[in-house]
Amino acid sequence: MLPKMSNGVVAPAQIAEPLPEDVVHEKVGYSDPNRGLPGTDSNTDSESENEQEQEEHESDADPDKNEVPSSHSGKLESAKGEGLQKLPQEETKRIPTQPRTDGDLHIHHIIECSCEVMTCQFNPEGTLLAVGMNDGTIKLYNPENGEFLKTIRDSSCIFASMPVTSIRFCRSAQSHSLLLATYASGHVRCWYVWGGECVWGVKEVAEEGEGEGTGTGRRQTLCLSVSCSNEQAATGGSDATVHLYDLATHQTLQVFKASSTRTLMDGHRLRVFALAFHPEREREFISGGWDNTVQFWDTRLPHAVRMLSGPHICGDALQIDPVTHQILSGSWRKDRTLEIWEYGSAEKVSQVLPDPYGSSKIYSCHWLGRDHILAAGSQLNMLRVINRHTLMTESRYMGLSSAVFSSSVCPAGKWAGLIAATSGNRVCLLHRGGQGVKKNTQSD
Repeated sequence: MLPKMSNGVVAPAQIAEPLPEDVVHEKVGYSDPNRGLPGTDSNTDSESENEQEQEEHESDADPDKNEVPSSHSGKLESAKGEGLQKLPQEETKRIPTQPRTDGDLHIHHIIECSCEVMTCQFNPEGTLLAVGMNDGTIKLYNPENGEFLKTIRDSSCIFASMPVTSIRFCRSAQSHSLLLATYASGHVRCWYVWGGECVWGVKEVAEEGEGEGTGTGRRQTLCLSVSCSNEQAATGGSDATVHLYDLATHQTLQVFKASSTRTLMDGHRLRVFALAFHPEREREFISGGWDNTVQFWDTRLPHAVRMLSGPHICGDALQIDPVTHQILSGSWRKDRTLEIWEYGSAEKVSQVLPDPYGSSKIYSCHWLGRDHILAAGSQLNMLRVINRHTLMTESRYMGLSSAVFSSSVCPAGKWAGLIAATSGNRVCLLHRGGQGVKKNTQSD
């Protein structure tokens, strides 16, 4: 069972089981139970205590300093990047102590929830916002006014009370609106959005000899992606494997993993925290996690077909641009936190410049239209809107008491471009420029 603090918080850091001593350096910052607690300042308390440990082990975890073996033809160069120099001390700004925005970013609504929020997602039409809670419930809200609409859960969710780790909307063959959700308990459930019934579900079990907790059969399911046709879905978890499902038959099609030869890097060796199907190619998807690699998969093959090394992904921080097909990766570390890669060549194109307020360790990032990038995380507990062409920050949501674990961008409808960001037990809806409306606070 997941450890809980006195206030019931289970942050992404706490979804993990206790770490073996020989791999702690691969998971810097994930053993601190106080990260994300309301009322704590992540850049001065829990995370600063891990800075020295991270530096001591950086030679082990930094792919720039160690060659990652690869099974692919030719030698794939590690994404080196020299890393950007830190800004002079006198140029570093002070973070506000109260939540606020700057630039053209404005607060649209603030939704107060009954417990900590782990993940959020807009539906494709832009008419619903789904919010996954620490207690295993999912709640639906109206993006326009923050109005609470519905709770999605059943008796098993109430009894297990395990965090929702990811949620995605999709449509059935009969055009019914469905919601897929993964849970730290290892469950995957598919819900009717309006009826609230669970259509189907499965309890994932760890592959024998794979990942952490080997031999226990326990798997924490941590991430989810749906293919462009809405016919398949993939889930990633704590045992370093990826499960592929047929959404029509509800059957498991394949379990993807690294080959048994330890000298090959044709799959993940540690937890998988992010998945993204290619926006046009049904059989292709990518994944990332704690092992500092992004793996490229073909659903017809059991092992990864190629990889790039570098990103240290600890949340929903791996995205493919629907137009250019470039990859955006967000890393939970001090430097090279946001990087852009070519999908075809796996070569790094650029990396985002540091913010004048300092570095943020990224939990979540997204493409924001054709011209901007959205990124959010911990240490500074800040969300940034970044110009994709200049790679400079244009606006911020900052001064939060806990990390931003999840974010989502409304894809269509009246509020296309509206941003949802979760921090503690709050979901903040943010609009840019001409979307302005009066600020409001809504409680469920």
